[in-house]
Amino acid sequence: MQRNQPEPIRIGVIGVGNMGQHHTRVLSLLKDVELVGVADINVERGINTASKYRVRFFEDYRDLLPHVDAVCIAVPTRLHHAVGMTCLQQGVHVLIEKPIAASITEAESLVNAAAEYQCILQVGHIERFNPAFQELSKVLKTEELLALEAHRMSPYSDRANDVSVVLDLMIHDIDLMIELAAAPVVKLTASGSGISSSGYLDYVTATLGFANGIVATLTSSKVTHRKIRRIAAHCKNSLTEADFLNNEILIHRQTTANYMTDYGQVLYRQDGLIEKVYTSNIEPLHAELEHFVGCVRGGNQPSVGGEQALKALRLASLIEQMALDGQTWQESELAKQLTRTANVAPIAV
Repeated sequence: MQRNQPEPIRIGVIGVGNMGQHHTRVLSLLKDVELVGVADINVERGINTASKYRVRFFEDYRDLLPHVDAVCIAVPTRLHHAVGMTCLQQGVHVLIEKPIAASITEAESLVNAAAEYQCILQVGHIERFNPAFQELSKVLKTEELLALEAHRMSPYSDRANDVSVVLDLMIHDIDLMIELAAAPVVKLTASGSGISSSGYLDYVTATLGFANGIVATLTSSKVTHRKIRRIAAHCKNSLTEADFLNNEILIHRQTTANYMTDYGQVLYRQDGLIEKVYTSNIEPLHAELEHFVGCVRGGNQPSVGGEQALKALRLASLIEQMALDGQTWQESELAKQLTRTANVAPIAV
């Protein structure tokens, strides 16, 4: 007897620039997904992409919406709110690239709209789906975590030059630190500089103090001559390093042992042990989009929904502000700043 096959989820891509191209590629390969079409104001780019994947092209993304169940939005950050709101109001489920919006007020508006129109709102914090991060999370469940370090560096490019390095790169690690520390932020310092002609911060370092005593240091740069994506977790009994580019995790443990001869002489000493954790080779974007499709089909809330993205954006906005003016906020002032513009229920970071 032949099993009933589920109806494919109809999905479109809005914005087929650098990231949108990758969304289109992966969606064209996913099982039980029908890639309906792509939309872009750049007609030549949109037509070329639509032709490559043999789907329809829409110059106006609003004309795409009646034909789909869900969309992936990969437009410039300043357009996230307008495009996202239009989609949600039409009852279309949304995966929107990070950051969720250009401001906290816009992000809150999207979160409220998703609830009002009963739509899935997932935000593209893709590193949550990186196999290295997922294995790191498992390792740390058995460790006593003391401190975290994150380094996210890139050479300068014209990509995402409409936002600072905090909203472009650091926001990934802000989200990951919140997830790993699992406690409210009670202390924050940040500093940075703008080196390029973009007018935005290009290099920022921030230190977060969490209520459970964990300290996290984050450094992000758009002007470093080498691409780096790493997190180091300092634990009571180990140091765990996760390299997101090479999909590698190394656990360093101290084990001092002397090996002696029969006459009591030290033959050699072993001072440390390095364990290598093997991870899967799945592409993070593939895992992220599979998760989105599963949420749309099953009605489940995504692991990185609008509220989680709003937490990261609130903290990113404070870091950006502090890097510009050099302030340091303690617990009471920080709590006030994190909720000062909230039009939804306050979310503890």
